[in-house]
Amino acid sequence: MSHTTVNPTKPILLFDGVCNLCNKVVQFTIRRDAQAKFQFASLQSEAGQNLLKRFHLPQADFDSFVLIEGDRHYLRSTAGLRVLLGLGGFWKIFYILIFVPETIRDFVYSRIANSRYRLFGKTDACMLPTPELKSRFLDDM
Repeated sequence: MSHTTVNPTKPILLFDGVCNLCNKVVQFTIRRDAQAKFQFASLQSEAGQNLLKRFHLPQADFDSFVLIEGDRHYLRSTAGLRVLLGLGGFWKIFYILIFVPETIRDFVYSRIANSRYRLFGKTDACMLPTPELKSRFLDDM
């Protein structure tokens, strides 16, 4: 696999690589990210683990959606809303949900995250990007 390095000007989305729902969210983001703003890495990958370490986040908690923007990181519902904002267009309207208290947003997020394998299933291995998308996925650091 070719080495894809972190582009510090692009947000990085860390996701559970074996979760079908998480993989669908990544595919949703890619399809709507016409400017290729986002880079991706699974939480289980070497790149994902290194980024979790760098931001002092738990390395065994794959229930969290993580968005890294420069020197800041966002978790769970806030990360998801920031991704929608970054996609622009119609999707940025959902950022208004940022005004819902984070405890409420993350409660809903946690309910879905805790049952995502049961509801959506999981794969035996992390998603492999197509050759066209490989440059947007971090593989090692």
